Amino acid sequence: MSQDQLPLLLILNPTAAGGGSERVLDEAAQVLEESGAAFRVARTESPEEVATLARSAVQSGEMPVAVGGDGTLACLVREIAGEGICVGLIPAGRGNDFARVVGIPTNPREAARMLLEGKDVLLDLGEANGKPFLGIASFGFDSDANRIANETKLIRGSLVYVYAAIRALISWTPARFELASPGTPDRAFTGWSVAIANNQAYGGGMFIAPDADLQDGLFDVVTIAGTRKLRFLGAMPRLFKGTHVQDAEIEVVRTAEIRVSSDRPFDVYADGDLLTQLPVTARVLPSALKIRVPVTGDS
Repeated sequence: MSQDQLPLLLILNPTAAGGGSERVLDEAAQVLEESGAAFRVARTESPEEVATLARSAVQSGEMPVAVGGDGTLACLVREIAGEGICVGLIPAGRGNDFARVVGIPTNPREAARMLLEGKDVLLDLGEANGKPFLGIASFGFDSDANRIANETKLIRGSLVYVYAAIRALISWTPARFELASPGTPDRAFTGWSVAIANNQAYGGGMFIAPDADLQDGLFDVVTIAGTRKLRFLGAMPRLFKGTHVQDAEIEVVRTAEIRVSSDRPFDVYADGDLLTQLPVTARVLPSALKIRVPVTGDS
């Protein structure tokens, strides 16, 4: 354990992963106790409380650590984004996509050790209508699928996202989207969805933007134009490998800022939660997130 390790404030979302986060906390806490690390635990009841606890940790000289999913970490980060304050994550959500991409272990014991032995890196954040997000802000078909996933309580793990996508497919009708980015011609298309990707993956391991880079100062904006429902459904397995981007109806554009509107209302979801509504203006916040990650062989 580093001599300059700050005390840790473990901010637990007790509802993450259907309540499984309590078990994750117990295992992580055991490792921290055995290592002699200074830490305390705070259980949250709302996103607002996560933000309050994050600010409290900073004021008391502690390192705030989310024990939950991408949504819990995002709530924490929004409060202190851009302040150069290091945060931590012990993954305990259903999807854990952010942890998957940056290499944070999903094993609670390994994640706890990483908090004590890891390195601090600077990563980009996204911002949609003034609200920071970690990974991918998406809408259109994704709006319906995210809503269904959040309403589904009986299915655990990443399978909930596949279930939600199939449910959303039944009633989906195409929408028209208009996109504008500085320095490029405006464009429009009719189809399924837009994903403004800071991160590579969402939905429990769907690599919607396989080449997105958390340190390049750019979004990968993925658009899916109109195609038949059966073809769309058939492409879903390729999302988990990232090979779907080879399909003719999919386009990927890199930009640091974009504005999108549509011909009907859509909620914008990011990090598993409702973030804002269309129209949306999104921009990259370069190096706005300082987070502890594992030390790898090439670091």
